[in-house]
Amino acid sequence: MEGFWRLYTKDFYNIQLPVPSLAEQQAIVEYLDKATGDIDTAIARAHRQIELFQEYRTRLITDVVTGKLDVRATSAQLPDEYDETDPRDGDGPMPSNTDDGAFSGSSPGREEPERESEVTV
Repeated sequence: MEGFWRLYTKDFYNIQLPVPSLAEQQAIVEYLDKATGDIDTAIARAHRQIELFQEYRTRLITDVVTGKLDVRATSAQLPDEYDETDPRDGDGPMPSNTDDGAFSGSSPGREEPERESEVTV
């Protein structure tokens, strides 16, 4: 077969690979540690934020289930519509205030859900 070489064990052990000196290896490691330090910090912060959101979610669910939080009252305070983008990060909707304190704006493709009338039992 053309293009295939056989590599015998004795030949395998005789292959020479270029290896940087120990000082150069250490310099490479130091550079990579510095270059990835900011990334490592960002990852650690993201993991911490995820943990905090999970704790908040658990606490929120507990408060709703135990009745410490009235979902209807809280949801009434949420805005009905949103602006197209959040100027803080460029993604997602962000509520905007009008002069009278009400929220306004719209998000393309977002339809307002039908609201059920409130029933008191």
